[in-house]
Amino acid sequence: MIEKIKIKINKNKGNDIRLVINNLRNKSEEYNGKIIETYSYVFVIKTDDDILKSFSYTDVLTQNVEVFFD
Repeated sequence: MIEKIKIKINKNKGNDIRLVINNLRNKSEEYNGKIIETYSYVFVIKTDDDILKSFSYTDVLTQNVEVFFD
């Protein structure tokens, strides 16, 4: 399953995305940006505010992070 996530994220490298981080106690953070780099265990996005954030593919698998492709 993680391989499918890696492939989908890698295919959308450089494309606009919306990313939602589901935190504890029903709080969430939302970012818009682009996937700028993918690695074996993590991927990096650059937000529209020029902030770099990295996330693991496991975060996506466990739905701690949700990625929406435009």
